[in-house]
Amino acid sequence: MKPILAPLPYHPELEQPAPDEAQTIRDLEASLRMIGETTFAHGGHGLRTVHAKSHALLVGTFTVLDGLPGPYAQGLFATPGRHEAILRLSTNPGDILDDSVTVPRGLALKVIGVEGAHLAPEEAPTQDFVMVNGPAFLAPDPASFARSLSLLAKTTDRVPALKKTFSAAARGIEKVIEAVGGESATLKSMGGHPMTNPLGETYYAQTPFRFGDHVAKFSLAPASDELARLTDAALDVTGRPNGIRDSLIDHFHAQGGVWELRVQLRTDADTMPIEDASVVWPEEVSPFVTVARVAVEPQDSWSEARSAAIDDGMSFSVWHALAAHEPLGGINRARRQTYAMSKDLRSRQNGCPIHEPRSGEVPAG
Repeated sequence: MKPILAPLPYHPELEQPAPDEAQTIRDLEASLRMIGETTFAHGGHGLRTVHAKSHALLVGTFTVLDGLPGPYAQGLFATPGRHEAILRLSTNPGDILDDSVTVPRGLALKVIGVEGAHLAPEEAPTQDFVMVNGPAFLAPDPASFARSLSLLAKTTDRVPALKKTFSAAARGIEKVIEAVGGESATLKSMGGHPMTNPLGETYYAQTPFRFGDHVAKFSLAPASDELARLTDAALDVTGRPNGIRDSLIDHFHAQGGVWELRVQLRTDADTMPIEDASVVWPEEVSPFVTVARVAVEPQDSWSEARSAAIDDGMSFSVWHALAAHEPLGGINRARRQTYAMSKDLRSRQNGCPIHEPRSGEVPAG
């Protein structure tokens, strides 16, 4: 077992943008705009260009733990306290698919009323965490992501029956791979994700972030019995296009849940790169440490009114952040401009202003 190392310091020179990164970001914007314009043309409503379909929209509390060790008491986590929070559970395509097309799940968390120096001081003080249920990004850098997204954009809102058929086949192949101890993130991303309950998943930010004096990655893991017992729990959505949403509505009508927000500090420059988002940082040299808890009480987890307030009226971005938690690496740099473009496109299409909520502005639970 490798020893646990001391956290490495943050410094701006850690980032090394590619010479053609600006053009790559323009290419990403073009693909995302194509997705947004296609879904609007077909459905008449502006959707997110990724993670378009929400399954639960939750309000809760975010509590920073007391007594954190010095390296972990940074930025948002420097002072114990409690904040209002909003959570959005989703699946990753930019079009609205039948839930029998099983794809990776996402969880976006917005912490409200976060004081301090912000990267976007003109907006309300929030700190967002944008996560999916896999520890590493599928593409190492913006250029690789741009190539795959360009192909994906061409299938948006097309051949839904074929997508369902392919998803069933991909799940079968993935099941065989996992039976012999393997896993294919690519197959899962293309519709081969197992039919499991998203409430039992552990979610990861995947990319690195400044963590005050250090650098870190984030994850969110089930902590309460109500959620932990759903880990790998099968979820049958056969004949139910919105089966995930319906199941989550049933869950949160009866019970709530608690997650732990965890931090993995960067301790090894060789095995914990900044610019390659496809690398899983080894936990044996830097384990995830719990720094906060997110709790939700029983509530109406999805409604048309709540969707209008959160799906249409809000955006989630890694760049809604304290300067102490600045996003790092090429994938995150690409997100700044592309997320802003997607938000503005959706706002124009729906004629709906999108803004950051302040304390007391969260939808009723």
